Amino acid sequence: MSQHGVMGWCDRSLPGGDAQEQQAGQLEEGLKKERWQGDKVRLVGHMDLQANRYHTFNATTIRVDGSSRALPYETVQAVENGPILRDMAFSSDHHYLYVMSEMQLSRVPVEACGQYSTCSECLGSGDPHCGWCVLHNMCTRKEKCERSSEPRRFASDIKQCVRLSVHPNNISVSQFSVTLVLEAHNVPELSAGVNCTFEDLAEMNGLVEGNRIRCSSPAEKEMPRIIVDKGDHQIVQLYLKSKETGLAFANTSFVFYNCSVHKSPYQCHWCKYRHDCTHDPRTCSFQEGRVKKPEGCPQLLPADRILVPVNVVKPITLRAKNLPQPQSGQRGYECLLTIQGNEHRVPALRFNSSSVQCQNTSADPLFGCVWCKGENRCTLKQHCPHPENQWLEHNGINSKCTHPRITQITPLRGPREGGTLVTIRGENLGLEFREIQGNVKVAEVDCTPIPEGYIPAEQSQGLATSSLTEGRSLGEPLSTSLAATLMLGATRGGQWLTCRTDASPHGYGNVSVSVSIDRAHLQKDLRFEYVEDPTITKIEPEWSIYRYVLPGAQPDIHAVPAPELPISLARHQEVPERPDEFGFKLDDVQALMALNNTNFIYYPNPEFEPLSVSGVLELKAWITHYTEGMTDDIDWNCTGRNFLPPTNSGNGKLNYTVLIGEKPCMLTVSETQLLCESPNLTGRHKVLARVGGIEFSPGVVHITSDSPLSSTAIISIAAAGALLILVIVVVLIAYKRKSRESDLTLKRLQMQMDNLESRVALECKEAFAELQTDIHELTSDLDGAGIPFLDYRTYTMRVLFPGIEEHPVLRDLEVPGYRQEQVEKGLKLFGQLINNKVYLLCFIRTLEAQRGFSMRDRGNVASLIMTVLQSKLEYATDVLKHLLSDLIDRNLESKNHPKLLLRRTESVAEKMLTNWFTFLLYKFLKECAGEPLFSLFCAIKQQMEKGPIDSITGEARYSLSEDKLIRQQIDYKTLVVNCIHPENEKSPEIQVKVLNCDTISQVKEKILDAIYKNVPHSHRLKASDMDLEWRQGRGQRMILQDEDVTTKIEGDWKRLNMLFHYQVPDNAVMALVPKQVTAYNSVNNSTVSRTSASKYENMIKYTGSPDSLRSRTPMITPDLESGVKVWHLVKNHEHGDQKEGDRGSKMVSEIYLTRLLATKGTLQKFVDDLFETIFSTAHRGSALPLAIKYMFDFLDEQADKHNIHDPHVRHTWKSNCLPLRFWVNVIKNPQFVFDIHKSSITDACLSVVAQTFMDSCSTSEHRLGKDSPSNKLLYAKDIPSYKSWVERYYSDINKMPAISDQDMNAYLAEQSRMHMNEFNSMSSLSEIYSYVGKYTEEIVCALEQDDAARKQRLAFKLEQVVAFMSLES
Repeated sequence: MSQHGVMGWCDRSLPGGDAQEQQAGQLEEGLKKERWQGDKVRLVGHMDLQANRYHTFNATTIRVDGSSRALPYETVQAVENGPILRDMAFSSDHHYLYVMSEMQLSRVPVEACGQYSTCSECLGSGDPHCGWCVLHNMCTRKEKCERSSEPRRFASDIKQCVRLSVHPNNISVSQFSVTLVLEAHNVPELSAGVNCTFEDLAEMNGLVEGNRIRCSSPAEKEMPRIIVDKGDHQIVQLYLKSKETGLAFANTSFVFYNCSVHKSPYQCHWCKYRHDCTHDPRTCSFQEGRVKKPEGCPQLLPADRILVPVNVVKPITLRAKNLPQPQSGQRGYECLLTIQGNEHRVPALRFNSSSVQCQNTSADPLFGCVWCKGENRCTLKQHCPHPENQWLEHNGINSKCTHPRITQITPLRGPREGGTLVTIRGENLGLEFREIQGNVKVAEVDCTPIPEGYIPAEQSQGLATSSLTEGRSLGEPLSTSLAATLMLGATRGGQWLTCRTDASPHGYGNVSVSVSIDRAHLQKDLRFEYVEDPTITKIEPEWSIYRYVLPGAQPDIHAVPAPELPISLARHQEVPERPDEFGFKLDDVQALMALNNTNFIYYPNPEFEPLSVSGVLELKAWITHYTEGMTDDIDWNCTGRNFLPPTNSGNGKLNYTVLIGEKPCMLTVSETQLLCESPNLTGRHKVLARVGGIEFSPGVVHITSDSPLSSTAIISIAAAGALLILVIVVVLIAYKRKSRESDLTLKRLQMQMDNLESRVALECKEAFAELQTDIHELTSDLDGAGIPFLDYRTYTMRVLFPGIEEHPVLRDLEVPGYRQEQVEKGLKLFGQLINNKVYLLCFIRTLEAQRGFSMRDRGNVASLIMTVLQSKLEYATDVLKHLLSDLIDRNLESKNHPKLLLRRTESVAEKMLTNWFTFLLYKFLKECAGEPLFSLFCAIKQQMEKGPIDSITGEARYSLSEDKLIRQQIDYKTLVVNCIHPENEKSPEIQVKVLNCDTISQVKEKILDAIYKNVPHSHRLKASDMDLEWRQGRGQRMILQDEDVTTKIEGDWKRLNMLFHYQVPDNAVMALVPKQVTAYNSVNNSTVSRTSASKYENMIKYTGSPDSLRSRTPMITPDLESGVKVWHLVKNHEHGDQKEGDRGSKMVSEIYLTRLLATKGTLQKFVDDLFETIFSTAHRGSALPLAIKYMFDFLDEQADKHNIHDPHVRHTWKSNCLPLRFWVNVIKNPQFVFDIHKSSITDACLSVVAQTFMDSCSTSEHRLGKDSPSNKLLYAKDIPSYKSWVERYYSDINKMPAISDQDMNAYLAEQSRMHMNEFNSMSSLSEIYSYVGKYTEEIVCALEQDDAARKQRLAFKLEQVVAFMSLES
C-alpha cells in the first residue's frame, strides 16, 4: 500500500528481501526538509510502505544535509521489545513521535538536548534541533533560550562556541590582585556585567571592554596554598559568570605556581643570599645574587669520608661551586653539623667561589674513640693517661663493658607454666647477641632470648619456660588468644574476659569452656548453653517512613527501629517503595537475615511547611482568669503533607510530638495538618516537631495576650483623668496672663506695620524711577567697542567639544615611532571606510544599537565625524539627511508624538545636525547676528554692575532672574576712582565707576574692563595676578585685599573687605601692580589675635620708594576647622543658626520683584534687536543662509512623505531643528562665539532670555497665573509679538524659491575649501577608531548581514584596519 506521512525515525537495519521491501526504507527524491522552531530537522514526504511492518526496537534519528544524503546521529530505544511498526506520526506540536510495536505504543521526544553538558558535545552531536544557550550554559532548543534572537546568545554551529583565553595564564602564589586580561570570542553583549570566579577560591567583578574583560587575581587570603609534596603548581578553572543569569558560561585553565617548591619550568629565579626561589628577581638582595640557570646555583661538591677526632679542633675544607661573596652588612659563612641528632654551628671561611673551610668540629665516638675507665668517659686513646688495660676499645683486647645494669622488666607477672614474653631493658647488656645467649634467667629459670628483640647494650627479650610467681590476674597482656571453642573479643578487666561464640557443631545443650593464657590451661567447671534459634511470627506495623519508626515482633514482642534508608534515596522518594530484602540480624542466625513472607513497605517522610513567610507566627490569647493570669488554650495548625501514611489497613498513624518551647501540645493529625492546642504560655517560643527519626522546626510562635482592661489599667486611666483636669486649670490661668501680653504685642506690631508701609512706598518709588531711566547712557557706552569674535577653529571646538580646551583633533597623531607608519596606513584605510556611505551608516546604526553606547558617546562620535568630514561637507550633508530620514521613520513607527522629533539629543543624527549648523552659520554670526548678541551681553553686564553684586552668592540688585535677585535694601554709593594704566604709568589716568560696597576683587575686574575695553579677554591681565594699590598723598601707598588682618569677624561669620571698609573716598587714585611676596605673607592664619592685627595695621602706611617697597596687609585664609563662614552683602540662609534680622533691613521679599521689571525695561531694546535679527530674512541687507532654507525644505519634504499636514507639527520640527538646537545654545553661551568672560549673574540673565526665545518658538499656549515662574511672567506680554515674528519668519522662508542641489553643493564645497585644514583628520580618525575597537565584533557582524556592505567586502576591509591598528601586529 502507499501512505503519505512524516518520517523522522528509521530502523538500524532493514531485513533482507525483495526490492520493494528494501525500497521501503529509502526516501524518495521528492523528500523535503522542514525545520520547526526549537525542534529537530525532520523529513517530510511520502513513502511506499508495501513491505512487511516490522523493524528492530532500536530507533535511529537521522538528519538530511542535502537532497540525497541522510546521516544517523542518535540511537534511542523506542519500545521495550518486539519490532517497530512503520505507522508513525508526530504530535500536534511536533515535539514527540508516536511509534508502535505489536504490543506497545510509545511517545518518543524528538530531541534530548539536555543530555549534553558542553557546547562542543551539544553542537558536535549532529542534532540539528539543539543549540547552545550561551549565557545560560545549557543545550536546548532555540525557543527555550531567552533572547535567543540577539547576536551570539544562541550558537547553532560548533564554530560559534565561546572561546576564552587569559593573559597572563599563570602567576606566582606570592602575587596578589594582578590584573588579568581575558579575551572572549563568540560572546554576546555583556552590558549586565560579568564576574570572574577562580573555582571556590575567589570571585570578583570584571570590567568589560568590548570582547575583553579585565579581572584581578585573588587577594592574599584567597590565594591557594601549594603543598610541597603535591607539586609546585596548582591548576584551577577560571570561570566567566554572567551577572544577568548568575551562571558560568565560559572557562579556561589558570596556573598558580610556587617557586619555593619549584620543579617545573616557570618564571622563577634563585636568590643566592636569601637562599630562596622567587618569581620576582627584584626581591633578591643584590643584583649579582640572582641566578637564572641551574648551572649558576651555589652548591657543595661530593667529598670523601671525613673523620674528625673528639675534642680536637680540626678544620674541614670542602669543595664547592658558585659560592657568592658576602656583601656589606652580611654575616660570613657557617657550617651546620648534625652530631648525634643535635645541630651545631661553626664559623666557616670562604677562600673563593669553589672552596670553603669549616673552622671547628666535633667527633663520632666510633672513630678513634675508647672508654677510659679511670676517667669514666669516652675519649681518644692518646688522651687516656692510664695503662692499656684500663681502657676499652671496639674489636680490641679489652672489649667488654663493665657494670651492666637492669633498669626495667616487663611484664612483672605471668602464669607459672611459662611461655610469657619478657622484655629486659638496661645498660651495658653486651655488645652482641651471642654474649647473652644462654645467659638469661627469670626467677632462676632459663629464659630463651629472641634475636629479633635484642638491642645491643640496651634490651633483651625472651620467653620464660616456667615461673614460680603465683597469681590469678587476667589483666596483664600475657595472652594473644584463647583455645577451644572461645575466641578472645576484648580484655575488659583483671577479673573477666569478653568473648564471641562460634556456631554450635553439636546442636542444642550445655558445653564446657576452657581458657588458655600463654602455656597455662585453666580447666574449671565452666558451662555455656546453646538454645533454639529465635523465629519471627509477625511484624507490626508492616510499614515505616524513610526515616525510621518502631515496628514490633511477636510472640515475645520486641521493639526495634526500622532501618533508615540512605539520605540520598530518602530525600528524593515521593512514592511508597518496598525494600528488596528485609530481615533481622540476631547474632549469626542466618534464617532471619532475609524474610520472604513480609510485606514491609516504606512511605514518604512527612514534610512540614514554615509557619509563616517570616518564620514567626503571631497568636493572641485571651486572659480569662485575671487573678491567676491564666490564658485560654490556643488552637493553631502546622501544614505540610504525608502526615498520615496511606496504609492498606487504614491505621497508619505516626507518633508525633510537638513542643512549644519545652512544653508539649495536644495534637489532632490529618493528612495535611497538625492541629495543636498550645499550653498556657505567652511570649516567643520555638516550635519543634518530632516524628520517627525526623526533627523539624517550622518556626517560632509569638503569643500575646489580648484581653479587656485589667484592674491596673482602670487605675491608670483614673489617675490620668485627674492629671488632665489639673493641667486644664493651669492652662486657664496661663491663658489669662498671656492675653494681657498679647494686647501689648498687637500694639507693637501695628507700629511695625506702619514703618513697613512707608518703606514699601519708598521702594516702589525707586523702582518707578528706574523704569523711567533713559538707556541712552548704556547704548552710548557700547558704541565704538570692537566685537572680539573667536576664530573659526576655537568657535567650532567650543560648540563641538564644550569644556575641552586641548582636544586631540587639534594636535598631531601621537603614536610610538616604531608603529607610526603602520598606524597611519590603518587610519588611511579607515578614512576610506568613513567616506563610504554604506559603511558609515552601518557603523552609526550599530553603535546606537549598543546598550553601553551612552548619550555622551553619541555626541562625541557625531562631533568627531563632522571634524573628519569638514573637508567633504557635501558628503556629510548627504549622510545627515539619510540619518534624519531614518530618525523620522523610527519616531513615527514608535507611535511617539511627531512634535517630539529633534527635541532632545538622543541620537548621533541630532548632534550632527547641531554641528552642521555650527559650521555653516559662522559667517552669518560674524556679519549679522553677532553684533546684537554681543550688545545684549554687554548691556546685561553693565546694567548688573550699576548696582551691588554679592561676590559670594552671585545675587545682584539688577537682575532678570528671580533666583539671583538681592531681596533686601543695600545702601551703597557710586564712586569714581582714577586708575593708572598698569603697563604705562605715564599715560593719562582712566576714570572708572565703582561702588563703595564692591569687594577688592570686583574693583580690580571693573578697572581691567575699563583699561582693556576693546581687548579680548584672553589677552588681558588677570585680576588674580594683580594687587590693588591705593596711592595717597605724600607717597603713601596701601595694598587693598578681600581678606587681611583687619577683616571683621562676628561670631562664626567673616565679612569680605569692601571699599568703605578702607574708607576710600571719591576720586581716589588706584593702581594695579603685580602680586608681590613679602614678609607679611607668612601671617596666614584666621586665628590671628587682635594684638597682632593692630601691630600689622600700624605697618600698613609708610613712606618710601613705590618701586622698592610696597606694604601689604596680610591675607587671612578661612579656618575650615573652626567653621568660620565668609559673606559679602547677604548671609547664606541655608544655615539654620541665623538670627532674625541677620540680613539687615528685612521686609517682604516679593516687594523687590519690581526690580526685575526695571531691569527688563532697560534691556528690552537689546532683546528685541537680537530676536528681530534672528527671525528676519532680510538680515540687515544680508541674504538668508542657504543652510537654513535647505534644511527647512528637507523637513517639509519629509512631512509630505509621511502625509503630515498639521502646520503645528511642521512648525515644531523647524523650531527643534534650528532655534532650539543652535540659537538657544549660542544665546546661553556667548563665550562660544566671543572672547569674553561670563559671570554667574550674567549667565542667569541670559538663561531667562533663552527661555523667552524658546517660548516664542512654541505653538502651545501657556496659561499664566500668580503661581507661574517669574521669568515667564516677565515677558508674558512680549511673547505673543515674538511668536508672530517666528511664524512670519517660517512663512517667508517657505515662500522663497527652493535651492537646487547644484547650488547647495557648490556652497558646501566653498565652505569645505575655506576650512579644510582646521582639524587634524588623522587624530580624528584615531578617536573614532576607539569605538571600533570597543565594538569590533558587533560592527563586523552588522556589515556581514548588510547586502550592500557584503558586496563591497566592507567587513574584510575593517578587519584589515583592525589588523593594522592592533598592538600585536
